[in-house]
Amino acid sequence: MILCCGEALIDMIPTPTTDGAQGFVPHSGGAIFNTAIALGRLGASVGMLTGLSSDMFGAQLSDALTDSHVDQTHVIRSDRPSTLAFVQLKDGQASYSFLDENSAGRMLRPEDMPAQLPGTTALYFGGISLACEPCADAYAALLDQHADACAVMLDPNIRPGFIADETRYRTRLNRMIEQADIVKVSDEDLNWIVPGPESLTEKVPALLEAGPSVVIITKGSEGASAYLNDGSETSVSVKQVQVVDTVGAGDTFNAGVLAQLDADGLLTKSGLRSVDVSAIRSALSKGAEVAAVTVSRAGANPPWAHEL
Repeated sequence: MILCCGEALIDMIPTPTTDGAQGFVPHSGGAIFNTAIALGRLGASVGMLTGLSSDMFGAQLSDALTDSHVDQTHVIRSDRPSTLAFVQLKDGQASYSFLDENSAGRMLRPEDMPAQLPGTTALYFGGISLACEPCADAYAALLDQHADACAVMLDPNIRPGFIADETRYRTRLNRMIEQADIVKVSDEDLNWIVPGPESLTEKVPALLEAGPSVVIITKGSEGASAYLNDGSETSVSVKQVQVVDTVGAGDTFNAGVLAQLDADGLLTKSGLRSVDVSAIRSALSKGAEVAAVTVSRAGANPPWAHEL
């Protein structure tokens, strides 16, 4: 099973009301939640480790996980509130305002993490869960405990506005990069992790030298590229579609990559150490394919396998 570890929240999507005023409709979301949902819909064996509230939004999130065949064995439930992310859309691009203080997801602590993960072969981390404490320390502790036994994919999805202490964040993130087998970054992420005037290609070796076998860079409408620790690289373009919005696009891309590697029997530490360009290109192509469907419809609504 692929275990997705991180936030599940409610995206409040702007929607006109019957009298023309702007309202908000609650959609299940969160970077890690979106990836878990997409993996379930693609037919992968997937579970989620997160904190869910007992409130009505927590019930909505739990129902959505069930509907997309995501295992909830490692969901940690509490009576703290759900995280709400109010979305603003401009030219199809999403920006967010978060209500996250004292939430069920954010308040997870290292002692809440499971000591055993039976049946789990791969771990996926990322999103605001890696920036917001104390849950960021909890997920880092989970990775410390299980990195040697599981393949690990990390997507930092850096949002500087969430980083209260940059030194602590960089220290924790750098440690997680060292333990990851795949690190996926946007061009903005890479420039933040490796500051300086160098090109993206010139900055990739710094990430590979830290420990990952594969670094993937997504560049929006310009597609995605992957770099392997043997020095080889490959790229794919994106499928041109009518974009409704970009909510969940990167999360769905990650699910496609993980699902394809899993289907090819390569989502293991040894498999990723020896993965070749052809296999990685296939994974990138699957990621691009599923992301294209997501951006063609409102909100984070990943495709089912039969829709591809």
